[in-house]
Amino acid sequence: MKQTLMVKLAPTEEQHQALLDTMERFNEACNAIAATAFGLGTANKFRLQKAIYRSIRSQYGLSSQMTVRAIAKVSEAYKRDKTIQPTFKPHSAIVYDQRILSWKGLDAISLLTFGGRQVISARVGDFQEARIDRSVKQCDLVLRNGVFYLAVVIDVPEPKPDVPTGTLGVDLGVINLAVDSDGELYSGEAVDKVRGKIDSLKASLQSKGTKSAKKHLKKLGGRESRFRRSVNHVISKRIVSKAKDTHRQIALENLGGIGDSTVRHSQRRRHKSWAFFQLRSFIEYKAATTGVLVQVVDPRNTSRTCPVCGFVSKSNRKTQSTFSCRQCSFASNADIVGATNISRRAMSTSLSSRASLVGGVAGTSSPALAVSG
Repeated sequence: MKQTLMVKLAPTEEQHQALLDTMERFNEACNAIAATAFGLGTANKFRLQKAIYRSIRSQYGLSSQMTVRAIAKVSEAYKRDKTIQPTFKPHSAIVYDQRILSWKGLDAISLLTFGGRQVISARVGDFQEARIDRSVKQCDLVLRNGVFYLAVVIDVPEPKPDVPTGTLGVDLGVINLAVDSDGELYSGEAVDKVRGKIDSLKASLQSKGTKSAKKHLKKLGGRESRFRRSVNHVISKRIVSKAKDTHRQIALENLGGIGDSTVRHSQRRRHKSWAFFQLRSFIEYKAATTGVLVQVVDPRNTSRTCPVCGFVSKSNRKTQSTFSCRQCSFASNADIVGATNISRRAMSTSLSSRASLVGGVAGTSSPALAVSG
């Protein structure tokens, strides 16, 4: 699997300006290439290269390989939607490959800029250092809040998955961000307090509408995004570690259908403001890197089915947090019931698959025995 490592660069003032000039010139060239691609109606990079390569090099002063990378970037963007002409902001990322970027140990890189090669200091942390020696596919030069980073894409070998001896069901929710079938709740209470403060501050700044208020709003957006990401990392790590330590696979709901129609009106703002799919993706990639299997199941009626008698009814879920079976009177936390049913549904699916496989083998062997007889 591929993993992206963020490496912070520490350029001098002159180097910072060189990187900035290169980024702006590169994206100017991308916009010119995009106009040609849209005019020709083609996303084929070889056709684009034949049509515009020489003029782009001449007009924007890019190196041959940087021109090729610009054409490739436009081609990929245009392929995604051929109904509109792609546009690139002045500080969009530049894709560097091995021809125009090389590592000088772990604390410096040599990369091509508009003004020539620059050797720039890099700040590699312990996490990156332990992984950066693997095969590097590409690097993206990105600018965030005035700071340059390299987004380094590496190949991470996936360990052979463990043979699970059970299933840990995980229910992703709104009040509790996650609940597992062991009954552990990953509460969203602390998240709500922080989010409430940020929302109040946002409302105050939006009402002012001044230039400084807009600048502050932009900073708040970045802070909120980092906060969400940090919490999701912590929760996903705990869930995957528990599954790994207990030799279980993880079962998750297929959340593809989650939308306004499936979320209470009073909870829609909270639902939209939290990155459920980010949390699920974090669980999946952390599980893949540690050899833990992940199974996705149908979410229908997982919170309405009694885990004791199997009775299914919408009325079983009295409130968001309370489950009470109308048939056998079993009562519990609704999210724990959901996680338990997710776990059981995954185990049932696994058993059905194995039975089908065994049946298939038996079915193919029987005719062979008849022929030999």
